[in-house]
Amino acid sequence: MKQLHKVLIIDDHPVICERYEQVCDEVMSKNPDISMKIERAGDCDIAKEKINNTWTKSGWDLVFLDIRLPPSKDRRILSGEDLGEMIRKKHPLAKIIVATTFNDNYRIQNIYKSLEPEGFLIKNDMNTLDIVQAVEKVINGGEYYTSTVSNLMRKQAFTDIKIDKIDRQILYELSQGTKMKDLPKFVPLSMAGIEKRKRIMKQVFDVEDQGDKALILKARELGFI
Repeated sequence: MKQLHKVLIIDDHPVICERYEQVCDEVMSKNPDISMKIERAGDCDIAKEKINNTWTKSGWDLVFLDIRLPPSKDRRILSGEDLGEMIRKKHPLAKIIVATTFNDNYRIQNIYKSLEPEGFLIKNDMNTLDIVQAVEKVINGGEYYTSTVSNLMRKQAFTDIKIDKIDRQILYELSQGTKMKDLPKFVPLSMAGIEKRKRIMKQVFDVEDQGDKALILKARELGFI
């Protein structure tokens, strides 16, 4: 009897989505006992709807997750990282394969700490064979990381730094020109709490003695906004 895997592709580039579908077809052709039902989500709003309203009670089995996505219309989901955290809560058995263009150490380790994905692909590293191997390993209970991630983990270069959803929300609102006095409308913290978070982020990004503009520029350079 075939094993049915429910697959969700979250990416805003149709060509990438098609590539993932082709990979799934290849995996199925190589493994006759595996069947996949695939759905796509091209933005955060559609992805949120599919995560919250899956067509089966058992939820998703495999999710291809792009990190760099435009924010949702309500500005509560700022990237694929927020979607990944939602998947972890609502579909704890789902296997996540992250695919991103980010290759900065801070950004990679932050994504890893937030989501602990079973697969982690840096798009500049990967080819079709990598994706096929990632899918086969992950659906069989293993893990697959492309060379950039593997090298980083081998060197044990991970630090204790973690930029969480609230931090990302503060950074995003500042980047959109939201005034400090208005931030508590969008961020579930007091003004003192927001100021403390901002101060810590400036230390993390080594712009401690500079203004908010320097913080935003550094956060954007590292891919946090």
